[in-house]
Amino acid sequence: MTEHARHLRAGRVGRPHGLDGSVHVVSPVAALLAEGAVVLVDGRQLEVVRRAGTDERPIIRLAGCSDRASAEALRGRELLAPGPAPALDEDEWWIADLEGCAVWDGEREVGVVAAVRPLPSCEVLEVRRVGGDGSDELLVPLVRDAVRSVDVAARRIDVDLEFLGESGGDGSGDAAPPGPDNPAAGGPHDPAPPGGS
Repeated sequence: MTEHARHLRAGRVGRPHGLDGSVHVVSPVAALLAEGAVVLVDGRQLEVVRRAGTDERPIIRLAGCSDRASAEALRGRELLAPGPAPALDEDEWWIADLEGCAVWDGEREVGVVAAVRPLPSCEVLEVRRVGGDGSDELLVPLVRDAVRSVDVAARRIDVDLEFLGESGGDGSGDAAPPGPDNPAAGGPHDPAPPGGS
């Protein structure tokens, strides 16, 4: 496991919450926003003196931010966590480490990770396809069936396009839709026998 000596994104300051200088955090990394943690905001080190809300929607107050006006002045600013990153499990990665990685399906280049998005069931890689105009994005769920391997040091992620519904791994997605003319694509489509089963 590589120890990070750089700053990690802990989130972005959102709208103020109440009158005491507290703020909502957008795109939070809850582990980096505990009460007592130190974050960098515009190059200034500030302590998290209050933590409320949930891990998905935290509310924090930073030292020196004591009213709504000072909270509003921080709106939109990045929250960075200095120092080494906390240890992660084997199949965990920092979002900043995944963004910008090349995405491959075996020997075929697919694109580049533009962002990591949280969804209700899992996070997904938003992949900007090679040669695409930006409108042809690929969403890859961060699950073992879809992601074969992640090599952060090499900046490479290997995915299974066939699992993602792209036939032959060629990116064309030209498999025939399930239906009566193509029973193999969606299973048997024989009508129930007359008179019930």
